[in-house]
Amino acid sequence: MALLLTGCSTAAAPVAPVCAVVREGDMVWIPAGDTVMGADARYSEEGPPKRVSVAGFWLSTHEVTTGEFARFVAATGYRTIAERAPPVTPQTPPEMRVPGSAVFATPDEHDSRWWRWQPGAQWRRPEASTTASAAEPVVQIAYQDALAYARWRAVALPSEAQWERAARLGGSDPEHAPADKPAVANTWQGPFPARDLAGDGYAGRAPVGCFPRDAAGLFDMIGNVWEWTSDTPDAAGTHGIIKGGSYLCAANYCARYRPAARQFQERGLGTDHIGFRVIDPHRPPPSQGSAL
Repeated sequence: MALLLTGCSTAAAPVAPVCAVVREGDMVWIPAGDTVMGADARYSEEGPPKRVSVAGFWLSTHEVTTGEFARFVAATGYRTIAERAPPVTPQTPPEMRVPGSAVFATPDEHDSRWWRWQPGAQWRRPEASTTASAAEPVVQIAYQDALAYARWRAVALPSEAQWERAARLGGSDPEHAPADKPAVANTWQGPFPARDLAGDGYAGRAPVGCFPRDAAGLFDMIGNVWEWTSDTPDAAGTHGIIKGGSYLCAANYCARYRPAARQFQERGLGTDHIGFRVIDPHRPPPSQGSAL
């Protein structure tokens, strides 16, 4: 099984402000408009730029949290892909023959890999060893898991065009944020993958709402965790498109904390730096002058 995983950061910045209180139903209206997907492309998969028209839609202000996902599991008894026995072939390594998922690890003299299969890793314990807080974005979520949650709430995953329209409207830009101001996104400061200096206040995932809202009223569109979209880059649909970068995005490694950035990810695989947010395609547009 190929692990199509990435990580990307800015220079050290002051500690993030106190985290905002968010609610499961919090959404903002993203007005209709044109957006140029892939503008300012840096990698071949981001271009060429193309203009698309996007109808207005409601988008959740924050990434779905562990606590919100726990409500879904309590109501339905759902078990995520990482919690199920994986398919096994003669070529499957022994450590991948039990439930678990992919976890980022700092390479050392004993193991040079950044990504390792960790038995027991799942949404409650993303690295298997520690329990996720209720306020963190839920991770170790495969595409099917995100869809199941969305269907339970009668909402949906955003398309790539919707996601990029919202991110460009928000305008969060870790690369050009003033060094003397609070960090605008949770990324990696320091030499990747050796050490995260946590100049933004967090080494790893941050609770949602701990960085300032962007101009569209959204939290963590850039950084913290990658987010699933409903689109796929291949006809077989085995891979999905994730957007936004994560806390593993570092300046010395990549630059995927931009609206144009995209990564292709196996839909059947979760990691400890991929989550999601949702849209509400059934909610009517706001009344004149209202955005919430």
